[in-house]
Amino acid sequence: MNIKTFLLTVSLISKNKKMTLSQTFDKFSKKITKAAGSYWAFIAACLIVIIWGICGPIFHYSENWQLVINTGTTIITFLMVFVIQQSSNKDTLAIHIKLDEILRAQKEASNDFRSIEDKTEEELNLIKSQAAENVNE
Repeated sequence: MNIKTFLLTVSLISKNKKMTLSQTFDKFSKKITKAAGSYWAFIAACLIVIIWGICGPIFHYSENWQLVINTGTTIITFLMVFVIQQSSNKDTLAIHIKLDEILRAQKEASNDFRSIEDKTEEELNLIKSQAAENVNE
């Protein structure tokens, strides 16, 4: 089975099944990550901080006034870590799959580098130093 047939099969299977929790989270995180990275999200965040700052004198710069921004930003940051990490993991996996396919397609390429992401940091450093030695030869 070639890659195009495989991708078409995966696409058809996923359309016929109900979305799992993982798929729902994937779709949700994709939308949230895209929205959070937009200039509109930055403008909205700036406006929230400006409005919060303007409210300072009204609330006499009280502890509750400070607690509002601290709590809000902490909760948003905590949740966004998981959403962004999921998107990053998915993107990284896709890049590895694409690079593996490029390596498979190149006759001169070394298969030693396929699935290199599964190696330990020590193994990666060793491979890096060996690759640097090969370049210098």
